[in-house]
Amino acid sequence: MVSRADRGALADWFWTIDRFFLATFVLLMGIGFMLSFAASPPVAERIGLPSFYFVEKHAIFLLPSLIVMIGLSFLSPRQVRRTAIIMLAAMIAMMVLALLFGVEIKGSRRWFSLGPLSLQPSEFMKPAFVVVCAWLFSEHARQPEIPGNLFAIILYGIVAALLVAQPDLGQTILTSAVWGCMFFMAGMPWLWIILLGGLGVGGIVSAYYIFPHVAGRVDRFLTGEGDTFQVDTAREAIIRGNWFGQGPGEGIVKRILPDSHTDFIFSVAAEEFGIIFCMALVAIFAFIVLRGLNHAYREKNDFNRFAVAGLVLQIGIQSIINVGVNLELMPAKGMTLPLISYGGSSMIAICVTAGFILALTRHRPEKRAQERSLFRVSHGIPAE
Repeated sequence: MVSRADRGALADWFWTIDRFFLATFVLLMGIGFMLSFAASPPVAERIGLPSFYFVEKHAIFLLPSLIVMIGLSFLSPRQVRRTAIIMLAAMIAMMVLALLFGVEIKGSRRWFSLGPLSLQPSEFMKPAFVVVCAWLFSEHARQPEIPGNLFAIILYGIVAALLVAQPDLGQTILTSAVWGCMFFMAGMPWLWIILLGGLGVGGIVSAYYIFPHVAGRVDRFLTGEGDTFQVDTAREAIIRGNWFGQGPGEGIVKRILPDSHTDFIFSVAAEEFGIIFCMALVAIFAFIVLRGLNHAYREKNDFNRFAVAGLVLQIGIQSIINVGVNLELMPAKGMTLPLISYGGSSMIAICVTAGFILALTRHRPEKRAQERSLFRVSHGIPAE
């Protein structure tokens, strides 16, 4: 146990970190690993791989993901900002290269193949984009003559254009929603709200007519006609699970669900562990969002406030999209459930997000003492 009397970096980290956040992220990683035993063996067997192939790969990514999360949590807010700027520049460059030289999967160019591994730059772009936009919004709030909002709009346009070019409409919607929420927090004028809202609706309508796969998913969602095998099977798994599930390893419907270990792992969890378990899982994501927004509400620094709110909303909205697809409340998007679904890039990228959240929500006694001192001086209160 680390003593409060210690003054080392580890002791400072332990006593200043938000341990509820840390425990929640580790808990989600543990639940994801547990569910990989239930969801991935049937997928591996269908494609001729050893039963626990995806379980082993999931386990391999757990340690580096945890190291990334803990390592980033040691950073100061200034270091978080600098890290995000470098990461965003690198990921935008890699997204451009992926369009030219990346691996094409199901008509999209989002990945680089690195031997047995694959890298999806857009996953790592998301947390860096949130932090950089938070900095731009905060700079404009601090000094209105700095065109931070304009730069944030330009940056959003670049990122959205690259995502649409891949194409990855799910990530585009997620990034747009988070960016819009942050812009609203930063004091977006009503004219901008109306203008950007209209552009968003226009973009969704345009995507329906431009991209056949988007039109197909929307049509299947609205009419129920066409290839609805995955969503129908996912619904059947949820219904079969009832309140308390069939028990670990007792799922049957999961054996014919193609993406049971990624996009539809929530349905597997429902079949084997029940709806109550899934409600608890949703409550965990809700806790992350609400605790993060509470931190943001109490935060005095604009950058920290915008960044923390944007990062927890990114996790929350992504989980809403995934669960919504599983429950047939929205068209299929191909979105993973954060820290639960299988996927190396997704897991490490979400741990980058978690690391940034932990770093920005750390208690900083020296900063609070300085703020109290400035408050006393400004109000003529004698020093203690």
